[in-house]
Amino acid sequence: MVRKFTINRIKNLLQIKFPIIQAGMVWVSGWKLASAVSNNGGLGLIGSGSMKPELLKEHIQKCRVATDHSFGVNLPLLRGDADELAKVIIDENVKIVFTSAGHPGKYIDIFKKNNITVIHVVSSLKFALKAESVGCDAVVGEGVEAGGHNGLDELTTFSLIPQLVDALKIPVIAAGGISDGRGILAALSLGAEAVQIGTRFAVTQESSAHINYKNAVVNAKDKDTHLVLKKLGMARVIKNKFSQEITEMELNCVDLETQKEALSSKREMKGIFEGNLEEGMLEASQSSGLINDIPTVEELMKRIVTEYNSAYKAIKIL
Repeated sequence: MVRKFTINRIKNLLQIKFPIIQAGMVWVSGWKLASAVSNNGGLGLIGSGSMKPELLKEHIQKCRVATDHSFGVNLPLLRGDADELAKVIIDENVKIVFTSAGHPGKYIDIFKKNNITVIHVVSSLKFALKAESVGCDAVVGEGVEAGGHNGLDELTTFSLIPQLVDALKIPVIAAGGISDGRGILAALSLGAEAVQIGTRFAVTQESSAHINYKNAVVNAKDKDTHLVLKKLGMARVIKNKFSQEITEMELNCVDLETQKEALSSKREMKGIFEGNLEEGMLEASQSSGLINDIPTVEELMKRIVTEYNSAYKAIKIL
């Protein structure tokens, strides 16, 4: 008898079939991706980090037309227009918000007043306890394997998640380097009640990412990502001309202002959305070496569930 995903707090909280959440990634997670994930049993998130308020409003409205299921918005709190983005979320009656890159306490009261579920992304136990103390409904514990921006302490998913589970009363969602059913099984075995998956969903047909970016992830091997910008907001990216240049700046102790100037040309947009493989930032996780195709979300979700069940059956030896 193959084990199915069991009922847990996250599935009930978010009203989803599978405990699988698609990360709200910049330049990737528009309404097409979010609605496709939600329509196939997971939770889709619109990534507001690369959107102006009016564009976020448009994506929310289109997502609501495209799915009858739960979906949410990821809100990076350090954005200069975070107040405006939060207002759009409230005005458009979005009921699930994943906050990141900042302290959720600033918005928790207004979100709770509007019956919004708030889940915060953390990279350490300290930040998780703060999120719980201000009233977040759950946390995403993100290990340094993850693509994009990471915590400076460089805690791995495998070490971080059980510590969060042991210390918190609220549910824990695991993220960082998870791209298939085996990874989901491992995360749930550590006590997580769901997973958040980024790069694997970025490389699907519904993703807004440029085909050049998707192919770069498909072609990446186990050692083709590295950590950069350790003093400016550490990020994991696929190695390319720009990332090597910024790494040399760091090694040579180039001042931070010069490094900031190198970043000022919207590097994420160049790499992920415009497909500039030399001058852009190609944010991707260490699981990129496991990603070998560009499926539809429907195909991917079916595959992930099958992989999970196969992995569970294979290790049922005790």
